[in-house]
Amino acid sequence: MVQTVSATPTSRAVATWLLLLYLMVFAMVVVGGATRLTGSGLSMVQWHPLMGALPPLSESDWLETFQKYQASPQYKLVNHWMLLSDFKRIFLWEYAHRLLGRLIGVVFLVPWLFFLARRSLDRPLAWKTFVAFLLGGAQGLLGWFMVKSGLVDNPEVSHYRLAAHLALALLVGHYLLWLFLDVRTPPAKRSPSRPRGISTAPTWSFIALLALQIVFGALMAGKHAGLVAATFPDMNGEWIPSTLFSIEPWWRDLVENPMSIHFLHRLFGVTALLSASGLAWWVHRRGPTRPERSLAWLLAGLTLLQFALGALVVIWSVPLHAAIAHQGCAFIILSVAVTLAHAQRPPASGC
Repeated sequence: MVQTVSATPTSRAVATWLLLLYLMVFAMVVVGGATRLTGSGLSMVQWHPLMGALPPLSESDWLETFQKYQASPQYKLVNHWMLLSDFKRIFLWEYAHRLLGRLIGVVFLVPWLFFLARRSLDRPLAWKTFVAFLLGGAQGLLGWFMVKSGLVDNPEVSHYRLAAHLALALLVGHYLLWLFLDVRTPPAKRSPSRPRGISTAPTWSFIALLALQIVFGALMAGKHAGLVAATFPDMNGEWIPSTLFSIEPWWRDLVENPMSIHFLHRLFGVTALLSASGLAWWVHRRGPTRPERSLAWLLAGLTLLQFALGALVVIWSVPLHAAIAHQGCAFIILSVAVTLAHAQRPPASGC
């Protein structure tokens, strides 16, 4: 017989805390996308992880900050036309991105210490949340490692580091989501009507494909590959670009040639759309609970929306709002897929 576990005020508080952290990571990804798209990521040339939480407050502070930026490669080679008013706009995007990262650290650490002191976290959850803290700290370090690559000589961040930065953000956010789902619906509360033996491999395969697609989206952003072909569904009149494999060796071409990156991003997008549709059909036929079926069809619908957004981003030459929506939608689709995978876990046996 399956035990019934009622939610306690403490478990609700922990679940709310984890959900808040997940939503803050989502906001961080969206703001990070806007920071990248506006070319703001290199506007802050110094990194003070604990100090420097306040922006420049006086005109003299702004001038001093602007002078530091004027010594950077991005200003000298790209933005030498900027006035102080122009600099303020890009600075504030990057400042908001870093401030949100600090806030996530505070919102994690203070409640975590409180929950530990109150013994509201059992030992496994305490360690799992500590791992989330370590991943978040690694994300901050990786963010500065990425920015640093654009502060010396070439005013462009490494697109490899950009992709790694986004991938780690996805990992942190969805690890927190998984912990939230575990606290909200522990194994003993899962529906006993769900039979064992139904494979979750199709859902996890889709998650892997989607993660690969999002990473190639980051490579697209890093190499400005969205601008190399402004037509859809063809690419500048070609279905298979003639400039594919123009870089040797071939494997470097796949991740360094903007046209190849763009082509693969489209190819993975079509594959993801077909896979989401197939997964929805499979879950509809095999899924024993209505939530699972609903999540699967939601996943298919969102993937179709994402595919349409991607086409519009390309046709409209990567406008800011559409591109931000495209990145945010990718995060949401991954969240729905992870929630579906969690719902498909079998209930715990017990008396």
